[in-house]
Amino acid sequence: MFKQIKQLFAVFDEQQPSMQEHDLKTAVAALLIEVMRADTKLEHDEHDEQRTLTVTLKKYFNLTDIEVNELTNNAASSLDDSIDYFQFSKQINEHCSAAQRIEIIELLWRLAYADGEIDPQEDYVIRKVAGLLYVTHTDFIAAKIAATK
Repeated sequence: MFKQIKQLFAVFDEQQPSMQEHDLKTAVAALLIEVMRADTKLEHDEHDEQRTLTVTLKKYFNLTDIEVNELTNNAASSLDDSIDYFQFSKQINEHCSAAQRIEIIELLWRLAYADGEIDPQEDYVIRKVAGLLYVTHTDFIAAKIAATK
């Protein structure tokens, strides 16, 4: 009987999709890309956001253009395969301090502001991510204000 129960759980475990582990760079890049994708107004301003994404990743992680391109491709692919933001926020929460998580929220706001206005979907994504990163509302607003300066 015990053996049958173990076999049942083994089959159940095999059927469960395993959550992919991401490194910190991929997690941050994926969330930045998600904010960029959330903008429903995709015109010439998309280039501003793409440029801001590239500059942000180069500066924040000290990467070359080639490394940024590889990172964004990997992050976009991971994002396409994901069903939520948890796998990305988990990595950030495990490896970043509260101050660093607030800084990441500020980076998301800076990207959202790159085209000169905040789309409601961008706002929604950043609010959702802030909650997953345990950023308080006060710090969320402070990061938003800091991103405009």
